[in-house]
Parts: sequence; C-alpha cells; structure tokens
Amino acid sequence: MAKPVVKRKKRQGLFQEGKLDSTFLIIVLILLTTGLVMLFSSSYAYSYEHFGTSYKFIVRQAAFAVGGVAIMLIFSKINYHVWQRLGIWIYIGIFFLLIALLILPPMAKEMGVKRWFVVGPINFQPSEIGKFALIVVLSHLISANQDKMKKFGFILFLGGVVLAIAIPIVAEPHISATILILAIAFILIYIGGMRGWIAGLGALGGLGGILLFLNAGFIGYSSDRIKYWHDPWLDAKGKGFQTIQSLLAIGSGGILGRGIGQSRQKYLWVPEPHNDFIFSIVCEELGLVGAVAIIIGFAFLVYRGFKIAMRAEDKFGMLLSIGLTFQVGLQAMLNIWVVTNTIPNTGISLPFFSYGGSSLVLLLAEMGIVLSVSRGANKDI
Repeated sequence: MAKPVVKRKKRQGLFQEGKLDSTFLIIVLILLTTGLVMLFSSSYAYSYEHFGTSYKFIVRQAAFAVGGVAIMLIFSKINYHVWQRLGIWIYIGIFFLLIALLILPPMAKEMGVKRWFVVGPINFQPSEIGKFALIVVLSHLISANQDKMKKFGFILFLGGVVLAIAIPIVAEPHISATILILAIAFILIYIGGMRGWIAGLGALGGLGGILLFLNAGFIGYSSDRIKYWHDPWLDAKGKGFQTIQSLLAIGSGGILGRGIGQSRQKYLWVPEPHNDFIFSIVCEELGLVGAVAIIIGFAFLVYRGFKIAMRAEDKFGMLLSIGLTFQVGLQAMLNIWVVTNTIPNTGISLPFFSYGGSSLVLLLAEMGIVLSVSRGANKDI
C-alpha cells in the first residue's frame, strides 16, 4: 500500500520575486525630495546662527536620505517573511533597550526626558524601532493564530505584548509615540479579527486612559503642555512661544505662500524650525495650496499602501503593509495637528520632512518592506 503524500509548506526564499509597486515608490521619493528642499529652506538660518554654516543639517540629512533609499531598494528585494523570524528578537532587544534607557542617566539635553541613546554622532530613539518591532510581532501573531482572534484570552495576551513596549515609552515620557503604538496596535488587532464588542471596549478604555493621563496631570510634563495648548499666550515668551510663532507662520503664508526660501519666521522666531514644527515653515512658504498638496501626498501614500495590503499574498503581508503605512499617515496627521495647535504639543516629527537621520533611514527601510509585499503580490506580472 502506497504511503500518503504529505505536502510540506514551501520554504520561503531570501529574495522576493515580482515587480514592485512603482506608484508607491514614486510617492515616497516625491515626499522625500520635497522634505529635503523644505528642510534646507527652514534650517539654513538656524544652522548658520548656531554652527557658522548654512549646510550642517541638509548635508547630513541628504547623506542619510541617499543611504536610506539604497536600504529601501535592498529591503524591497528581501522576502518580507524574513521579518517573521527576526521580529521577535528585535522586539525583545528593544524592550531591554527601553528599560536600560530608563535606568541610565539622560543622554540628551532635554531635562526630565529619557528618549535617546547617543552613539558618537548618531542619536536614536529605541521607541522608533519599537513601533516597527511591534507591527511585525503583532502581524505575525495575528496571522498565525486566526482561530484564536475571537477569544478574549488571546486578545488579552496581545494587549500584554503591546503594553510591554508602551509602558516604558510612557515612562520616558513620550506621549506621541505611546499614542501611535496604541492606535497602530488597535487597528491591527481589529483588522485581524477581534470581536466588535471587544474592540469597542478597547477603544473606549484606551481613549479614557489617555485623557485621564493627560488631564489629571500625572506628570508635570503633560500638564504643562495641556495648559499652554489651551492658551499659549499665558506664557507668550516662554512655553507658549513656539506655538504662537508657528501659528503666525501659518497665517502669514496665506493661500499661495511667500515662496520657497522667503519665510520670515525661520529667522530664529520658530525655535528649531527644521524639527517638529517644520510644517509651519512649509505653510508660510508654500501657502495653503502647498500644505494641502503635501497632505494629499501623505493620504495617497496611505491609500496606496492599503491597496498593496489588500493584494498581499498572505495575512502577514497584509497586516504588515497596513501597520507600516498607517504609522506614517497617523504620524503626519498628529504632527500637523500639533503645529496648528489642534492638539497639545507631543514632540512628534513629520515623516520625510523633519530633521533626523536615523529615523529617516528606518522610515525608508519600512517603506522598502511595503515594496517587498508589493513584489509578492505581483509575482505573476
């Protein structure tokens, strides 16, 4: 009697076959190029005043951008299933880095905040890698346990995986990163098959916890930001200064803007205009039309990323693409809300625009993984 044939799952190769989504790639490159132009325009006065050269920030950012694009293209050729095996180790490593960050003395200048590791000329935030690691781990756990997604106990387990990363980040404190992590985790778990009533309870609980944390002023860091968000003119020359100058920059841009390079507020009025508040300089120089065009660019990036996700060859690829592109869109939205004083200042950067070499490289690497998912969906093309 012949033995039954046992079908083995085909082992995934290291390299991903198929044609990448060129539209997604073009959107990324347009946002990156626009970001570099605006970074130089917003930073040269500040750079000259503090470092004696107008090119300090743009030269460094451009170098990281070139390296990041190279990494993006390499990652687009690497089979995204590799991250299923590496994700848990990255997650564990980042967890211990976050704990170490809280124990060690602050490495950056901002008092009372422990967010950065400083390694020579490079500063990096473990929370940035933590967001990526959590997206990978959740995508893997959800896709590998579809039969458990309706069970309350498994949802609690996934919640524990999220909190293990979120709690150390709250303690830094880093409110924006915490909000991003919780929102991304909720979206992935909900799309992964969580029951509606559990999703509702989770959303209400998470929102209530964030509001209680902020409004009760559990830490002075948050309560001050809430206070000067309500009325930045309470301390117009101190803690409300940045918000006020940002609003003046946005208002003076009008419909068409003053023109690239013509901002007045970047001349040492908006503090560090090349970082979190770069969008205010964008509004001043490009006006409402330019600002809306950039917002549409981010929206189109998320739309295209979700379209790649819907065509992914498996659940893991779908969740991975949704998580990575949703992260970019949500971060951009939160940054714009902060700059326009719609929400309190949470210290969140604008993807592709704000200065930061290590975060830019990581962002482009993540976009490369989305492109790898698109290759898998286009194998037969």
